[in-house]
Amino acid sequence: MKRPNPTVADLAAYDEIIDVRSPSEFAEDHIPGAINCPVLDDAQRAEVGTLYKQVSPFEAKKIGAALVSENIGRHLKERFLDRPKSWKPLIYCWRGGERSGSMTTIFRAIGWNAGQLDGGYKSWRSHVIAQLDELPARYRFIVLCGATGNAKTRILQARGKRGTQILDLETLASHKGSVLGVLPDQPQPSQKAFETALLASLSGLDPQRPVFVEAESRKIGNLHVPEALIERIRQSDCVTVDATREARVSFLLKDYDYFLGRPELLASRLEVLRSQHSRETIERWHEQVRAGDWPALVRELLELHYDPLYHRSQHNNFTGMRHPEAFTTDDLSPAGIEHLADAIAQSRTAQMA
Repeated sequence: MKRPNPTVADLAAYDEIIDVRSPSEFAEDHIPGAINCPVLDDAQRAEVGTLYKQVSPFEAKKIGAALVSENIGRHLKERFLDRPKSWKPLIYCWRGGERSGSMTTIFRAIGWNAGQLDGGYKSWRSHVIAQLDELPARYRFIVLCGATGNAKTRILQARGKRGTQILDLETLASHKGSVLGVLPDQPQPSQKAFETALLASLSGLDPQRPVFVEAESRKIGNLHVPEALIERIRQSDCVTVDATREARVSFLLKDYDYFLGRPELLASRLEVLRSQHSRETIERWHEQVRAGDWPALVRELLELHYDPLYHRSQHNNFTGMRHPEAFTTDDLSPAGIEHLADAIAQSRTAQMA
């Protein structure tokens, strides 16, 4: 009787996870910890696919088999010759078909107890979606609220360094959450990779302890926060940070200092706001960029854009903002942030969690 193929539930039983899909498929998303050993690279996969459609499946399979055999042989020589007989790899492709089947067959013929993941990456993806729909309800979140420039992410990270459970969505998304939140030379992950990283973070949390998280919109840059998670966060208790405007301006000038050295990047981001502000306002902001008048620009962005946006959205979206515990400060220096992080952890809201 043929033994059943392992499933996603069996991942921990294997010594190594091998993703045999093409590099572009692997880059979009993969099972955490997997290594990429493509049996067809992107160009080869396109070549075989074209032959399949334009010539015949038979001709495509002949070329495909030759390429797959060459690539598996190369991976064996370059990566796996030192593996002992007891080595137990798990191999997967897109849906558990011929690509992973070819490597699994060869590895088993050698004598390794290789497994082929049932359903391939598609089964992993289904697992991620199901878990992100179910897991958020297990956790008690404490939401850090406050208008732009109140150092919420830095406060969150300060708590994380002290052993508090945190969910740092902006770091996972490689984006600071606002229209100016693009990180230079650091592209956002794909939606699928973001969700895989999010599942890994959630799975590592203890449901018996509170989890601090920053208030976010449904989108962080180009990425969507899963519906079950954003709804759970919006139903949770809130604490709010309310720093003086001058403290926020000073903090933002340091936290977004990369814009000061790349004014053309800042100018391009300001263009996104044309639909929300008058032509005169946008042109004044561009002039402030050209003049390097950064404090004036930041004050106006807070006063005319970010603060009104915050007041329109937070009270409507977060039930915990009806009676939040508030923390005021005029100091968002590193020491001031550490002090705020400690005060919030000792707050009534945190102690009740």
